[in-house]
Amino acid sequence: MLDLASLPPMQVAGRLPRLQADLARLGCDALLITSITNVSYLTGFTGSAARLLVTESSVTFVTDGRYGQQAIDQLASAAVAAEVLEGRSQVLQRELLADAVGASTRRLGLEAAHVSWADQQLYAELFAGTRLVAVTGAVEALRVVKDDSEVARIEAACAIADEALAFVLPLLSEGTTERAFAIALDAAMVALGAQGPSFATIVASGPASALPHHHPDERVIGAGDLVVIDFGALVDGYHSDMTRTFVVGQATDEQRHHYAVVVEAQAAGLAAVRPGATTGEVDAACRDRIAGHGWAERYTHGTGHGVGLLIHEDPWVFAGTDTVLVPGAIVTVEPGVY
Repeated sequence: MLDLASLPPMQVAGRLPRLQADLARLGCDALLITSITNVSYLTGFTGSAARLLVTESSVTFVTDGRYGQQAIDQLASAAVAAEVLEGRSQVLQRELLADAVGASTRRLGLEAAHVSWADQQLYAELFAGTRLVAVTGAVEALRVVKDDSEVARIEAACAIADEALAFVLPLLSEGTTERAFAIALDAAMVALGAQGPSFATIVASGPASALPHHHPDERVIGAGDLVVIDFGALVDGYHSDMTRTFVVGQATDEQRHHYAVVVEAQAAGLAAVRPGATTGEVDAACRDRIAGHGWAERYTHGTGHGVGLLIHEDPWVFAGTDTVLVPGAIVTVEPGVY
């Protein structure tokens, strides 16, 4: 059972200053953070509703009546200096934001990927006289590089997922269904200390193993089936993501060949992951191996992605991408032949 106290304390306090130092480059006097994941990253807040107004010299945290005291306590625990304002309705929260922005803010940045058209129209009216600036990926760029406390949580999530799978694996030989195996795996991860699964666990057997995002159903897993299990654990807000493939009983020569090709492709991709490499180079290392065996058209998805507070986040390891990998980035390497 994982003891969260055994993990290193989260290193939250230094994140907002890095964002504040970047505001001028982003072309804004203030930045309104509306992604709850980004709010959590910057402040340590774990509630479900908050907005964060960041200027070079101040931080204003606005939430609703459920989370006022929680926000005060969690931000203090994370050593994050911010004014916490509580509005018991959406109207009051907007008024608090409008007052915080004030007349002195000439250019207000909005997180373009997290603001709907309706929200943009509302903010244009709410912040009349202030120029709205579309900002893309400012906090996400900070999140790419994981510190030691984040790495420790992702490692713990990986370890729990591995241990849980080892515990339930004998069920594959007992005529269980895909759904029952997925439920047992999820329960084992929670029993070992996970908050829950990282995402809806995939158990795909027999013909369904050719479907990358199959939903487990009542199919009974039987002898000779190839079984693809895609799963992960969530630990203190951080995810793991792994895929494991098994054959129930005796594998055929064809199954062994398919498996060996994917292992070869993954080894090539792992060898390509290093500081200075591009995400496209990692993808190509895997894809070229599979294409060399004549199965290029069976490799139907990207090779990987970043993982952290979200199960899928920057950087994306896809064909044709050119993001340069840096120390502290965490990516999955998951080629497949379907």
